[in-house]
Amino acid sequence: MSSATADEALKSLVAGVPIPLLLIDEADRILATNDAAVRLFGLAVEARHYLTVIRQPAVTSCIEATRRTGRETQGRMLIAGPSLDRSFRVVTTPVLDRRVLVSLEEITDVEQASRIRRDFVANVSHEMRTPLTALLGFIETLRGAARDDAAARERFLSIMAREAERMNRLVADLLSLTRVESEERVRPTAPVDLAALARSAAASLRPVAEAAGAEIELTGAAEPLTAPGDADQLTQVLTNLIENALKYGGPGRVTVALSGQSRDPVLKRPVARIDVIDRGEGIDDLHLPRLTERFYRVDSHRSREKGGTGLGLAIVKHIVNRHRGRLKIESRKGEGSRFTVLLPRSDSMEPEG
Repeated sequence: MSSATADEALKSLVAGVPIPLLLIDEADRILATNDAAVRLFGLAVEARHYLTVIRQPAVTSCIEATRRTGRETQGRMLIAGPSLDRSFRVVTTPVLDRRVLVSLEEITDVEQASRIRRDFVANVSHEMRTPLTALLGFIETLRGAARDDAAARERFLSIMAREAERMNRLVADLLSLTRVESEERVRPTAPVDLAALARSAAASLRPVAEAAGAEIELTGAAEPLTAPGDADQLTQVLTNLIENALKYGGPGRVTVALSGQSRDPVLKRPVARIDVIDRGEGIDDLHLPRLTERFYRVDSHRSREKGGTGLGLAIVKHIVNRHRGRLKIESRKGEGSRFTVLLPRSDSMEPEG
């Protein structure tokens, strides 16, 4: 095969690969590239010296190492972005006539997932450490100085029970979140009466409402409102949203409104709509985009005092995603908050493409 024919074959191969590739010749000029590399570097790069195009020490070091040793070299490149830094695995491989093939495989999602796992473990450890430390401290006190103090013993046992219940809620929510995430790709199809679920959730939470000096108002729940779903999970959505409204909405009325909507502009089909509305102090706009993140709290101290685990809205988000619906959160300071769940209606289901 002639040199010209070999060059054309290499160029054709490079052009057909979906990840960014650069083929550098023996004179350190870019002999061939592909569309992915042009999109990454934003330049027409062929025939230019690679140093004028890449300007990334991690990549140039790999190229020089491959030139020097004649062996494959690997590294990592980071490109700063306006909102998210992008990470790439760099592999430089020697090819014909002292040429070097540079491949750039994006690993941003992999590193993000790894960071999320690390953060999740750190958050769980932090959430568990506080009640465990309290329990161990009280146990030590009861074994020592408070052994024969009946009043102190009763007070400490009460606090220990509260901390143990907090850990139990956290473990239950973690298990629930894990279960929901594992089923997120499996779409429920059984018809569920949302009105009946709302009535049941409201009835079970009436003692919580009375303790908070609030009342639960149901509207639109007299007639059946059907959507395909998992009844247990949708009950959990209603319970979590109503309970949050009671805990953080302050005394007053919490409204649970059910209705049908002929067409949702985002889901592009008729939907069943559930609104949970409180008249509390509201939430600042800067917190709204992050409310469904795991362990995110607007007020950490207040949330823990009220028994919150920081996982309730994350569970709601994943359940709604599993049902191919959407969750909207609206709030104004001093006016309260509205959490809206939109679910595709039973009579509007279409095969997914």
